[in-house]
Amino acid sequence: MTLNRLTLPKPDDWHVHLRDGPMLKAVLPATARRFGRAIVMPNLVPPVLTEARAREYRDEILRALPPDAAFTPLMTLFLTDKTDPGDLERGYREGVLTAAKYYPPDVTTFSQNGVTDMQAIAPVLERMQSLGMPLLMHGEISDPSVDIFDAHEVFIDRILVPLRRHFPALKIVLEHISTKVEVDYVVAEGQEGSLAATIAAHHLRLNRNALFKEGKLQPHYYCKPVLKRESDRQAVVMAATSGAPMFFLGTDSAPHPREAKEAAHSIGGVFTALNALELYAQVFAGADALDRLAAFASLNGPAFYGLPVNETTLELEELSRPASGLKPILTENGSEIIPFQDDAPPSWRVVE
Repeated sequence: MTLNRLTLPKPDDWHVHLRDGPMLKAVLPATARRFGRAIVMPNLVPPVLTEARAREYRDEILRALPPDAAFTPLMTLFLTDKTDPGDLERGYREGVLTAAKYYPPDVTTFSQNGVTDMQAIAPVLERMQSLGMPLLMHGEISDPSVDIFDAHEVFIDRILVPLRRHFPALKIVLEHISTKVEVDYVVAEGQEGSLAATIAAHHLRLNRNALFKEGKLQPHYYCKPVLKRESDRQAVVMAATSGAPMFFLGTDSAPHPREAKEAAHSIGGVFTALNALELYAQVFAGADALDRLAAFASLNGPAFYGLPVNETTLELEELSRPASGLKPILTENGSEIIPFQDDAPPSWRVVE
């Protein structure tokens, strides 16, 4: 039995990992069915370092789309100390690149080639500011002396505050925020429209206790940034459901083969593309904020990026009982990808 229905302009995913090769072919349909556009992360192996490589990767995604998919991949460049400002500008002006991504080295999956010196990329940042090209930032510090649960606050103090002082008009998205410190900073500093943040469903649903459920390490809940305290989760829920224009949807869906997750050195990332919208709807319903889901999922992101809202719509319906569990996805080379699920399956589904 259906309880409630909700119609939204088709949402966009402003932060997703699609990978390449067999993994891309396996996971892309899930994102292409639910979202009109998606900001595609560039941390492949090797990473997307040039306009030409971004063009090739975009073409690979388009070839892998289901025949009836109406989906646009929005490509990003992986910034390094040696990024060429001219190449970046050419990619942006020709419509190949939508944004550029800043990773500190070694803070997340395949980020070994990240920026080591902000001064080295100052010419790139100056060019991006003049173009109005957004800078997407993984907001953690790569310093082994900094506690992992303090890495976001230290990042803001050491990197983000000086950066915004030197480039006040640069458009910045603080990616997949997971702490109250980040929420408070974006609320305080994002009023002028040059600073925003994406929020992932798993950071709304779980705190760090989930990593150690029943006294056992849960590798399929291990993500970067890692899950945080319950007070952080509550702050992020309040931000997402507030309707504030500086917060919008970015799943950070990050698929990995099962054997890479269930390993002695488990790799970070959770795969939410199959059920992210249902998870978000459950959170908004729990906060009595379903009337604000359209802003978060469909309106705020396009407004920040200067893009039109999708003309097509998507419908969600609430069910009288939670949806059944999700099955793993198989790649053509036989790897299993385990979808994100927690102890409280959502009672919402996308009407397809």
